[in-house]
Amino acid sequence: MNILLKNLTIATQNKNRDVYNGDILVEGNTIKKVEEKIPNPGIEELDLSGLTAVPGFIQSHVHVCQALFRNLADDLELLTWLSDRIWPLEMAHNESSLQTSARLGIYEILSSGVTTILDMGSASHMDIIFEEFQKSGIRAFSGKVMMDSGNQPYKQSTQDALDDSEMLIKKWHGQSGGRIQYALAPRFVPTCSIDLWRGTKELSENYDLIIHTHSSENRSEIKLVEQQTGFRNVEFFVKNDLASSKMCLAHCIWVTEEEIEYLKDYQINVLHCPAANLKLASGIAPVPKMLQKGINIAIGSDGAPCNNNMDIFIDMRLAALIHKPFAGANSITAQNVFDMVTIAGAKALGMGEQIGSIEPGKLADITFLNLNKVHAVPADNIYSQIVYSAHSTDVSHVMADGNWVVQNGTPVAYDQEELIRKAWEECDKLIKRINK
Repeated sequence: MNILLKNLTIATQNKNRDVYNGDILVEGNTIKKVEEKIPNPGIEELDLSGLTAVPGFIQSHVHVCQALFRNLADDLELLTWLSDRIWPLEMAHNESSLQTSARLGIYEILSSGVTTILDMGSASHMDIIFEEFQKSGIRAFSGKVMMDSGNQPYKQSTQDALDDSEMLIKKWHGQSGGRIQYALAPRFVPTCSIDLWRGTKELSENYDLIIHTHSSENRSEIKLVEQQTGFRNVEFFVKNDLASSKMCLAHCIWVTEEEIEYLKDYQINVLHCPAANLKLASGIAPVPKMLQKGINIAIGSDGAPCNNNMDIFIDMRLAALIHKPFAGANSITAQNVFDMVTIAGAKALGMGEQIGSIEPGKLADITFLNLNKVHAVPADNIYSQIVYSAHSTDVSHVMADGNWVVQNGTPVAYDQEELIRKAWEECDKLIKRINK
C-alpha cells in the first residue's frame, strides 16, 4: 500500500527520541519518509489530525493457544496452575477450539495496538496458529511447544519434538514476506531434557532462530530445577553452553546476583510479565537492577488464564508502577517502559533494524492513538500520557507491514460477534471433553 499519512503527532523512538508534528509516507510495507511536511507524490492521502503515531507495540511473551482458557484457571500458583488446569486444557484442544483460541487472542492483541508478538505455541495443530497469523496480518514469531520429560501429560520423545519443530520451521519460517517467523519453544527446564536443549540449540544455530522459554518464575520451580539439574535456571543455561543473545527468557523473577551478571554477559533477553507474575503470586522481577546492568528487557502479557487480559496498556502501566515502592519513584520511568514495548522488543526479536521505531527504511508497523480523551489530558510528556493514562480503547488504527489490521478500533480480519459466539461454543465443548 502506498499512502501519505498527514498531520500526526509522531513519537518516533529514533535515536534522539524525537517527537513532533508531521507526516509519514508509506510505500509498500516500508516507511519512506517521516518529516514535518511531505508533499503528496500523487498517492492516496489520509488526514489523521488529532492522532498520535507510535511504533507498533511489541508483545514479547504471549500464548494465543490459551486465550480460550480465560477465567478458567484463577487463584492458583504456577505449578498447580499448570498441572491441574493448563496442561489438561491444552491437551483437550482440537483444531476447531485451537483456531478459535488463536483468533480470540489475536483479536485482543491487535485491538491494543500490538503489531508484533512472540508467541509460545501449541503442542499440536501448530499449522492452525500459523494460518491465523497469516490471515490476521499480525507480525508473529511462534513455535511448537516442546516437552520431553517431567511429570506432565503430553510429552513427546526428544527426537519427535525436534523433528516436528524442524518440519514446521521448513514450512513456516519466513512466510508472508518474512512477517511469519519461527521461534523455538522448549517450555521450561523441568519438562525438557538436556538432549532436547542441545537439539534446540543446534536448530537455533542451523536456522538462525530465537529460543523462547520460561525461566525463574516461581520459587517451587527453582527448587525443582535444582533437584533435577543441580543448577538454578539461568545458571543451567550457562553451565550447559546454551546461553546466548538468541535466548528470550520469560519472567526471570527469582534470579541471583550471579545470574543477573550472566544475563548481562551473555546478552540474554528478559521478557517481563508483571500482571501474570502478580496473579500467580510468583513475585516481582528485579527489573530496575537489570536495567542498570544494561540487560535488554521487553514486556509481555503472558496468557489469558494467568492475566485474564492480553492488553499491553495494562502491562505497561504495571511495569511502571510495581517497582517504585521498592526501588524508588524514578527507578523505572515511562520512557523506560515505552522503550520496552518498542525498541527493546524489536532487539529481543533480532529485528532492531527493521521495527520498533518510526524511521525511513523501517517496516511500516505503526499504531495510531487518540489521546484527546478525558482520562488522558492534559499532558506535557507523551510517554507518561501513554504509559500512565492511556487505555487500549484509545487505539484508533493499526498498520502492520504496510497494511491496515485495525481500523476505527476494530481488527479487520474477524467479525467480533461471530468470534464471541464461537468462543462460548468451543469453550463449552472443550470442558466437556475434559470431563469425560
